[in-house]
Amino acid sequence: MMRHLLAGTAALLALATPLAAQDVAITNATLATGDASDPVQGATVVIRGGQVVAAGPGVAVPAGMQAIDGTGRWVTPGLFSAMTTLGLSDVEGVQDSNDERAPRSPFSAALDVQTALNPASESVSVVRAAGITRASVVTRPASSIFGGQGAVVDLGADPRMVVRPRAFQLVTLGEQGGAIAGGSRASAHALLRNALREAREYGRDPALTGGGQARAVDTGDDIPLDPRLVDTQSARRDDVLLTRFDAAALGPVVSGRQPLYVMVERAADIRQVLALRQEFPALRLVLVGASEGWLAAEDIARAGVPVIADPLDNLPARFEQLGATQSNVGRMARAGVKVAIGNMTGGTGDQPRNMAQYAGNLVSLARVPGGEGLSWGQAFAAISSVPAEIAGFANRYGVLRPGAAGDVVIWDGDPLEVGSTPLAVYIDGVEQPRDNHQTRLRERYRDLDTADQPKAYDF
Repeated sequence: MMRHLLAGTAALLALATPLAAQDVAITNATLATGDASDPVQGATVVIRGGQVVAAGPGVAVPAGMQAIDGTGRWVTPGLFSAMTTLGLSDVEGVQDSNDERAPRSPFSAALDVQTALNPASESVSVVRAAGITRASVVTRPASSIFGGQGAVVDLGADPRMVVRPRAFQLVTLGEQGGAIAGGSRASAHALLRNALREAREYGRDPALTGGGQARAVDTGDDIPLDPRLVDTQSARRDDVLLTRFDAAALGPVVSGRQPLYVMVERAADIRQVLALRQEFPALRLVLVGASEGWLAAEDIARAGVPVIADPLDNLPARFEQLGATQSNVGRMARAGVKVAIGNMTGGTGDQPRNMAQYAGNLVSLARVPGGEGLSWGQAFAAISSVPAEIAGFANRYGVLRPGAAGDVVIWDGDPLEVGSTPLAVYIDGVEQPRDNHQTRLRERYRDLDTADQPKAYDF
């Protein structure tokens, strides 16, 4: 009993102790830089001070630096999980341990995912072992069409998880949004537009904010206050639908300082989302799901709106997905749409660690008659540099180039092949532990000698 207690204490101490970045070079490896280019052979990656300082063929190893022979290995940037619920539940089916949704909350847009994140969640360690080093995490819409404010996180084995809090806002439209808003897409759009107008008005109208100077929530500009409107206890209009907290949270969305991630599937719904800019021109839109995105691909590309797509939707699970096809991602990419593979939450079929496999499926699809997939470089970028760019970290995460974060993964083979496994994972130049509950169970039950007592009785 005491031995188990000491082991648990040591694990907690290790989690709380900051780790130092390592200076290391990986040589003679197959290199994928994450920028949609093809892999190159015989390359070297140099990490110093937590950053990549060099990557490519012919790179010399600095004198005195530790060198790892990567012969027969692949080296890539860490993968980036675009929009997930990682770190928000211990057991998804047990509500007491599940913070992925807030179905009875009085707040909506003001929900801030960073307050619910658990860096010690087993789901984080499992995904880290799969080569995923960064993620955009968000709570899912439940009682409102708004899911709240998501955060960009790193998946390192330390308690400092959040890289950028309140990084984006999430809203759902289409069938789910219509159901939440009163039973119709029209109601969901009316609710969304009203919320954005309230946020804009709340930030600019001193009669709603009160005080001698009203500071615009969405721009930060000082607004002169009309003395006739001074009322430090002023109430908002009687017909508002948002709390002050929710209205303030949407201010950065209206001003374009915070991206708005919109969950939508049907082509007609996608076009309605793009039309929001006619009234709110500063909106920085990101489409999530977009099963019928290929039917509106030219419109999406023309608007310059990126997409986080479910990678292999090929059957109409709902009426809004009647046009779903495995070629969706490839067709959008061919039309010039910036597409990331994501929206993988943690269920059996959509665990974030499966995204490398799904990217590989899209490479194979390009070789199927009539199918439209991605090249190897495009597919890998869709799980590395593209989601990082959508999250606002272009050239920082998901790439191996000078100045990028030292998020590096060494694989035993092609990372898009289902049988390949990470041999080492670095985040900011720190080598990460790859053991987790699943690997410990594997080792515990590797010996299946039926003469032994059940493992639960071992002391």
